[in-house]
Amino acid sequence: MKNITTNLTRRGVLAAAAGGLALPALAQPRAGFPNRPVRIFAAWAPGPNVYTRVLADLVGPKLGQPVVIENRAGANGTLAARAVSSEPADGHTLAQIPGSVFRVPYMMPRMPYDPVEDFTYIICLTGYTFGLVVRADSPHRTWADFVAATKRQPGRISYGSPGVGTESHVVMDRIAEIEKVEWLHAPYRGGSELTSALLSGTIDAVATASHWSSLVLDGRLRLLNVWTPERIARYPDAPTLKDLGYDIVATSPYGLAGPKGMDPGVVKVLHDAFKEALYHPDSLAYLQGLDQPVMYMDSAAYTDFARRQVVKEQAIVQRLNLRIE
Repeated sequence: MKNITTNLTRRGVLAAAAGGLALPALAQPRAGFPNRPVRIFAAWAPGPNVYTRVLADLVGPKLGQPVVIENRAGANGTLAARAVSSEPADGHTLAQIPGSVFRVPYMMPRMPYDPVEDFTYIICLTGYTFGLVVRADSPHRTWADFVAATKRQPGRISYGSPGVGTESHVVMDRIAEIEKVEWLHAPYRGGSELTSALLSGTIDAVATASHWSSLVLDGRLRLLNVWTPERIARYPDAPTLKDLGYDIVATSPYGLAGPKGMDPGVVKVLHDAFKEALYHPDSLAYLQGLDQPVMYMDSAAYTDFARRQVVKEQAIVQRLNLRIE
């Protein structure tokens, strides 16, 4: 019935009503919303959150209120989600929802939140472009070199990630399971810490999203692989994980959510404003600079994605025995 209603013209709606056909209530823009600044709790440190700020600058004029970014980095990318779950469900406070939000609760002895029931999913925006980088002077010139060194020195070759339970950590664990190797995982809080640790020689490699791109292009880092479905035009020599024989693609779609129980009209206002901003030329240009794809989903599709993703993540957590105490 929902699809029928969506396609009805105004005349058709009136005719259907006159004929006694029951139609579901359509979400209408909420009068007076927003009536104060809208806050977005960002899941990572300021560096990886630059695109969220670009989006906020584009959305503010559409909403008629400033959109303010508040960094809530921590708890393996879930602190922002935890914080928003206890906020009023009036649409004035939202959170960035990375993939770890669907995974981390099942890694803990007691779930701090329910990733499906405790949020109102508004819009999915984009996903990350992950890859593994080493220093330009590293002896690991290829991914095969890196794996071979790990097999020769179990537990000695190290890589950094943004944290336990993040996409980077999980994919590296999946590969370790396939290759039957053991590398040393070093979790850090964000991109700047990871880069500093790598350049100083504290760790051997970094597995994370594409804020390594400028250093790769400058020749200071070497990109050994990417986790996208296809090779990236700017790094044609970097193989995908599929090229390397792994049946793994990782883009970690992310978007925005608010507390559970938000008014459908408020959700519509936010969705429409952020969708328009997402496809703005400035937004698309910035995403292109990050090699990030548009991964748009509307509110219903994003909610369905969350339900399906939770099932997948529970299975991965169990199989890899991922734990956070």
